[in-house]
Amino acid sequence: MFDKTNETKVLRDPVHGYIHVKYQVIWDCINAKEFQRLHRIHQLGGDFQIYHTAEHSRFSHSLGVYEITRRMCEEVDSITATLSEYEKIQVLCAALLHDLGHGPFSHFFETLHKKHHEQMTCDLILDPETEIHKALVKEDESLPQNIVLILTHKHPKPMMHQMISSQLDADRMDYLLRDAYETGTSYGNFDLERILRTLRVKNDSLCVKMSGMHSVEDYIMARYHMYWQVYLHPDAKSYEIMIQQFFKRYEKIRNISVFEPLMNGELSNNDFYLMDEHRMFYGFQQALASEDEILKDFANRILNRHLFEWIEDPSDQQMQDIKLKLIESGYDLDYYYYEAISHSKAYLPYTENDENQIIWMLDSKNELVSLSSCSQIVKALLKMKNQTNKRIYFPKEIL
Repeated sequence: MFDKTNETKVLRDPVHGYIHVKYQVIWDCINAKEFQRLHRIHQLGGDFQIYHTAEHSRFSHSLGVYEITRRMCEEVDSITATLSEYEKIQVLCAALLHDLGHGPFSHFFETLHKKHHEQMTCDLILDPETEIHKALVKEDESLPQNIVLILTHKHPKPMMHQMISSQLDADRMDYLLRDAYETGTSYGNFDLERILRTLRVKNDSLCVKMSGMHSVEDYIMARYHMYWQVYLHPDAKSYEIMIQQFFKRYEKIRNISVFEPLMNGELSNNDFYLMDEHRMFYGFQQALASEDEILKDFANRILNRHLFEWIEDPSDQQMQDIKLKLIESGYDLDYYYYEAISHSKAYLPYTENDENQIIWMLDSKNELVSLSSCSQIVKALLKMKNQTNKRIYFPKEIL
């Protein structure tokens, strides 16, 4: 038997109504300092600079992923019948902790830290000194390792990682609904209830009854619109460029103590725990007093939202004109002129490059067929031609 809380704990949530916790190990993980740190990490990186209500955190998203996974385990009969209680605890812990290793400003932090958040998550779970590890081994000695197997897609039951990380998973389902709600947009909405109702297990793999196909199509289109309207917003990219250029300059200055653990190589797990967005903003505030004018300027731009202007698909003449104006105004092109290139194929909401990426549908003969073989919408998406988009970013003062 696995320890239960004295009563089912509930946490209010704007997306799911309530988050339900009945296992003590889940409650202990939520209260561990490494998980509490996620309160201090924005879910959407720099998007809160564009959508002013997008102040939600990795903490709330992680609870949401846990809740959807809990509902899969308890409401989808074929999942309930397939997993033992211990396996359910493993996948619930993996859902809760999947973003434990995220740093400030979303994925940009990884370019400074030189370690992907997935690896950092596993390191924190396996480190005997972390409160998370202690909470897990208190329940079962093998729990940390089994969670890591799920998160690294190495668990002998692939269905367990599919529930959290696949083309149709609790992670994506929560962040689409949550990010749409918090940004005040409707792009990310889809029928979660219908998908859960039509979710099945076949050959130890997740699949969806054919009657749920249109709900899956809506989910995929929600991803498509959220990427192009929210996640890839050019002003959000501008904010990221501010931070990137700040640290490009900082590498030559190295005079702010709070950034030094990050710049000196691999962070210890305790250094990582302290490196939240509060610490980063404190460093930017310190940089306002820097004697280096470029570093001071970028700190001011970050703190007071003086974003770069941008031009989509500029002509060669436009690029030359902007560079000339920057030089005439005394700006260093190394820092104040930036070219960003994106490929539409990199942000497709759905691909079927290999079997692990396919959303499987369960047809009337109880056989598995790929989503693209029965959905005209998805078939059309897979035929989209790759387009390359270019933007140039620069201070708007020169215009």
